[in-house]
Amino acid sequence: MIARTRVLACPTVDDTQSTGPVTEPTPTAPAADSAAVDSAAVDSAAVESPPKRGRGRPKGSSTARTTRTVELTLTVSGTADGEWQAELKQGTSWIQRGLPVTAASVLRAAQELHEQLAEPIDAVIGAAREQRAAKVAALEAELEQAKKALAEMEG
Repeated sequence: MIARTRVLACPTVDDTQSTGPVTEPTPTAPAADSAAVDSAAVDSAAVESPPKRGRGRPKGSSTARTTRTVELTLTVSGTADGEWQAELKQGTSWIQRGLPVTAASVLRAAQELHEQLAEPIDAVIGAAREQRAAKVAALEAELEQAKKALAEMEG
């Protein structure tokens, strides 16, 4: 993106002048000289007016030399069960939607990007890991109970 600025000519203040409010000088010339003063004011106004713009693109505003940026939006979302998916969008068009990814790859990618991104993602993945471990322990306990019940029936 190119930023454009316009510099306007401002009257300068001499260091020997006071910094108080600026007032217009009162005319002290006789009435006969007022026509000469008015024409001088008109001539100076014509000189200070900005030049007219020509047709087409102004010089120096070529976009050929500017760096073009590409905007991609990567959205990574996960569930409490530890299932993660990625979606990639360029502008308003989708490039990829609902692509399944592993929690380990999400964490590696976040660590590669920036440590401040990796810390909260690691906390979320750690909480999901703890929930999975608790679920595995509960299922193992249920399996042991089922094995005991089966052994009692056979035995």
